Amino acid sequence: MFARISTIIAILFFAMLTAASVQVVPRTDPPDGCSVDDLYCCNDVVGDSDPMVGTIAGLLGIDLGLIEGTVGLNCSPIKTGPGSGSSCSSQTVCCTGNNFSGLIVIDCSPININL
Repeated sequence: MFARISTIIAILFFAMLTAASVQVVPRTDPPDGCSVDDLYCCNDVVGDSDPMVGTIAGLLGIDLGLIEGTVGLNCSPIKTGPGSGSSCSSQTVCCTGNNFSGLIVIDCSPININL
């Protein structure tokens, strides 16, 4: 009886240990299809259902049907190359969708390019 209980406890322990040791590794390279012109530094990166997206889109007269996926809010382009002096203290993203004066940039993927 005790052997069965200790076996079950041991199996559960190792199963929980294995599940807890899974680690998510952030991307360190731009996603496929991300060019230098698609790099932005955004104050916020949110989903298309975030209320702030609807508010800003409404103020700018943007059709909400155009906005899908991850969205960058209050973004500025990142200049690259020698002497660019670029830095980003917020979220670095690659955005391949429409850019509405940096207030909303559509189809963004967070990246880490160590600026």
